[in-house]
Amino acid sequence: MTPRATFAPDLFAGRHVLVTGGSSGIGEACARAFRALGASVLATGATEAERARAEADAGNAGIRFATLDVRDAAGVAALVGGLERLDVVVSAAGIIRRDAEHDPAVFADVVDINLNGSMRVAAAARPLLTETGGAVVFLASMLTFFGGPRVPGYAASKGGIGQLTKSLAAAWAPDGVRVNAVAPGWIATPLTQALQDDPVRSAPILDRTPLGRWGTPAEVGECVVFLASPAARFVTGAILAVDGGYLTL
Repeated sequence: MTPRATFAPDLFAGRHVLVTGGSSGIGEACARAFRALGASVLATGATEAERARAEADAGNAGIRFATLDVRDAAGVAALVGGLERLDVVVSAAGIIRRDAEHDPAVFADVVDINLNGSMRVAAAARPLLTETGGAVVFLASMLTFFGGPRVPGYAASKGGIGQLTKSLAAAWAPDGVRVNAVAPGWIATPLTQALQDDPVRSAPILDRTPLGRWGTPAEVGECVVFLASPAARFVTGAILAVDGGYLTL
C-alpha cells in the first residue's frame, strides 16, 4: 500500500508541510507520505551530513531539505520565519541515548531535543498555522505511557509530549489549529536497530504485539497524514497509538 492508494492523490495539493527530523526514519516516511499526496514538503535534519544523505536518496526526490538543530531557538525562528505559508507541522526530531540518560547532562540534552525542541518549533509555527487553520502532529511513543528503565530522559520527554499535545490542543483550538500526536509502537527504524538485532530483547516485544511483527515507518506516516487531513477535522488533543495492539495487553 502507498499513501496514494489510501487517500485522494491530491489531498494535500497546495499545502505546505514542515517535518522536523525528516531526514530519516519515521520523519522521512512522513515527508514522503505528504509529498506523495501533493504537498510541498520541507524536511530537516540535525546536521549537514544528515541533510546531504537525505538529499542524495532518490526516494526523497521532490522533498526540500534543510539543516536544523531544534535546540537552537534562533535557528528555529529563522527557518520558520522564512516560510510564506505553513499548513502542517510534523515534529519528529528526536534522539535516544540508552543507559547514558542516567547522567543528568545527557538526560537534559535528550529532553531539550525531544520535548523542548518540539515546543520551539510549534510555537514558532503558530502564527502561520493560525492563518491556514493548520495542524501539528507530534511524535509520542509507547514510553508516553510506560516507564523506560534504560531511557529515563527519552521516557520523560515522550511523557511530556503527551501532555504538550493535550495542552496546546486546548490552548490553540480558538485559533483553529489542531494539535495531535501519534504514539508509534515498535517500529523498524535506526533508533530500534539494536533491539531488532537482539533476539533475546526482540522476542518479548513481538510476543506482546498482537499483530506479531515490527511496524514500518510508512505505517506511522499514513496515520500522521490522517491526523493532518480534513478527515480528522474534529480531532484534537488525541494521541493515536500506532502499535500493532501493544497497548491492549
